[in-house]
Amino acid sequence: MIKRILGLVILIPLAIVLIMLSVANRDAVTLALNPFDPADQVLSATAPFFVFLFAALMLGMIIGSLATWFKQGKHRQRARASATEAVKWQSEADRQKAKAQQTAAVLPGPDKRSAA
Repeated sequence: MIKRILGLVILIPLAIVLIMLSVANRDAVTLALNPFDPADQVLSATAPFFVFLFAALMLGMIIGSLATWFKQGKHRQRARASATEAVKWQSEADRQKAKAQQTAAVLPGPDKRSAA
């Protein structure tokens, strides 16, 4: 419940800001990707300015997410190795426990021993 309220407290103002940004920047602009001939229609795109702003924001988020994911790869690899080792040691402990139970079953109990 707290997460939902906190999400609303963050998302509602963010949505208001994004809507205001979209309304304020709805004029059409041309993004020219040819630096030598800006009038070239093949390498240019015309759209409202907020479209380019949102596209740049999304591209930045994707690049940042990928950079973080690649940077944390060594930690994920170490976690996988630790999990594999934990499974190995757990199976070894289970084998030793079974072996101890078999040995205990073979040995005489305390009441079956002869007093020496």
